[in-house]
Amino acid sequence: MPFRGRRPVRDSALRARALAACAALLTVAAGLAVRAGADGAFAKYAGSALYTVLLCALAVFCAPRARPLAVAGIGLGLSWAVEFFQLTGVPAGLSARSAVARLVLGSTFNGPDLFWYAVGAAVAWGVHAGVRRGFRPRTVA
Repeated sequence: MPFRGRRPVRDSALRARALAACAALLTVAAGLAVRAGADGAFAKYAGSALYTVLLCALAVFCAPRARPLAVAGIGLGLSWAVEFFQLTGVPAGLSARSAVARLVLGSTFNGPDLFWYAVGAAVAWGVHAGVRRGFRPRTVA
């Protein structure tokens, strides 16, 4: 007899992790494309928004059953924490010695980034909510 109930939680978590990994890779590719093809304010702030989108994708990867609002909050909170950490000067010192630290932590505080992180979190929330809606089982009347 075929299985007629909901799919096991493990299957949905595995699917969510796979989608999150793909989203993370696409986000990194988009960030690299923006860096290669644009400059100035657009590239800087698109990169800021994409940074938060990446953190949201990684949050879904780590917690595949998390709700979209929680994921967006985690991504935004981490982005803001890193930005405010830049006020200490520690990220600047680490960034001077490591390209990875420069990519992950940045080097100098920039107030407008806080807004663009929120834009990235809003985009990630919308995509995550839409994807979750698309995978809900449909009831037949």
